[in-house]
Amino acid sequence: MEPTLIGHWRLAGDAEDASGNGHHGQNWGADLQAPGLAGQANGAAAFDGRASCIVVPHRPSLQLGTDDFSLSVNVYSEEHVDDSIGDIAAKFDSQQRNGFNFGVKRHGAACNSLANQQNLQFGIDDGEIDPAWTDCGRPGNAVFVMSLVVHEGELYAGTFETGADETGRVFRYAGGAEWEDLGAPDAANAVMTLASFGGQLYAGTGRLKALGSSLPPSPNVHEGGRVFRREGRDWIDCGKLGGAKGDYAEYTHDTVHALEVFQGQLYGLPLYTQGLFRYDGHESWIDCGSHGSRAMTLGVFRDQLYVLENGNGVIRFEGGADWTRWTRVTELPGASQVYSMAVYEGRMVVGTWPEAAVFRWEKDGSWTNMGRLGDELEVMGMAVYNGKLYAGTLPLAQVYRYDGDGRWTCTGQLDTTPEVRYRRAWSTAVFQGKLFFGTLPSGRVHSLEAGRNATCDRQLAPGWRHLAAVRSGGVLRLYIDGAEVGVSTAFDPAAYDLSNQEPLQIGFGQHDYFRGRLCDLRLYRGALSAAEIAVLGQSG
Repeated sequence: MEPTLIGHWRLAGDAEDASGNGHHGQNWGADLQAPGLAGQANGAAAFDGRASCIVVPHRPSLQLGTDDFSLSVNVYSEEHVDDSIGDIAAKFDSQQRNGFNFGVKRHGAACNSLANQQNLQFGIDDGEIDPAWTDCGRPGNAVFVMSLVVHEGELYAGTFETGADETGRVFRYAGGAEWEDLGAPDAANAVMTLASFGGQLYAGTGRLKALGSSLPPSPNVHEGGRVFRREGRDWIDCGKLGGAKGDYAEYTHDTVHALEVFQGQLYGLPLYTQGLFRYDGHESWIDCGSHGSRAMTLGVFRDQLYVLENGNGVIRFEGGADWTRWTRVTELPGASQVYSMAVYEGRMVVGTWPEAAVFRWEKDGSWTNMGRLGDELEVMGMAVYNGKLYAGTLPLAQVYRYDGDGRWTCTGQLDTTPEVRYRRAWSTAVFQGKLFFGTLPSGRVHSLEAGRNATCDRQLAPGWRHLAAVRSGGVLRLYIDGAEVGVSTAFDPAAYDLSNQEPLQIGFGQHDYFRGRLCDLRLYRGALSAAEIAVLGQSG
């Protein structure tokens, strides 16, 4: 099929459709006079990442059905975005799991790592899902896969091992059930957290107390609490949180449980002691103080850094060169630990213990209980994947999908280790179009695909970029600046009829509001070739 325009939104001074097909957009707060590709006024639409979007009402001529289709758009993002860049375009029926999603994802606090850092993702669905989770193997002798992170096109795992002569290690996924051992940064029993920062991979180590998961204590008592950076084949010591002893520590900080990137800087958090720390280069960490109790993890949302408490609170951190301020934004009823965070449909959501409830922060400042995940006790890693929110649990290591109105659907149990009290589906990341989860105590990683997805597993570079997403026959393809950067697994085109009654949304979708500028958005019926995509990118 020769590609034909369904809609063409220049987003330069207006939200009208220039294709002649009458698919005009309704502007909800976007600045249509923003600078364009060459800096000219009225050249793009700027979206604030909070509430602005453009809505194109549904019409029969917007139905995509089982046809090939293509999206082409110029996208601008800033160098430091303390939020998700967000959804570019979506036409998706969440209840039926039908339609497409196209945007840039950021998953922090999942549970305790920056799992996806501004990765481009394109997905379609028609209620399809793998019949079972795929076992992707056990990294080394892992008992606990504490961290999963996507960095520079690869998936990495940080592990806890229990033997007296065993240490926490970092592994790189090699496909199938294989993992490449990248070594132990130090002698501690756990690599608790990983993060991609400044184009390099960072790892935080710790002395994990396995009794917290009702497992026998590790005989390895080496102290952790240090951060390391991967350079070539080496792990470079970046120092210890708090040095010998932090101001708020009952004893030396022996864990780095969470890493997060905020305002272009790296922050770290211990588990068993109080405190928040900011990396100052070499082996130096600045003590940012404490809100008054231990914390579980860190996450960013709407240009703010949040601490999730070993209690029932969500706390906002603000600080300058010589001051800090901590603001308790909520105390969640029935919760005694707040474990994880995600951004779903433009709202912060957090997972808790001991009632396995997820809470959503509403625009009016209130918090809504989104329901309990089965009969579980704890909600761990969460991620938005192909338009739906997924969350891992304890004690059965199940993964649930949110289906609206307090309903959670179990997609499977990932760890069936017998004769243990607790099993965890803890860490999560989206990689190569699939959703991955790491477990305890089997120490294995599992993956699942819902619908079909193509991802670019590298951080989207700032500035203006030309992006294209193509459904072509039985595959999806992603392009950045004319280069193919992601391909989905193959599928039967007849199994994916994307007909729905939902509007086409520009600058909003199932993950988050878009943060940045868009111009020259085109929707085609038919698959653009690589050569045609290159021409569109050059013409922009």
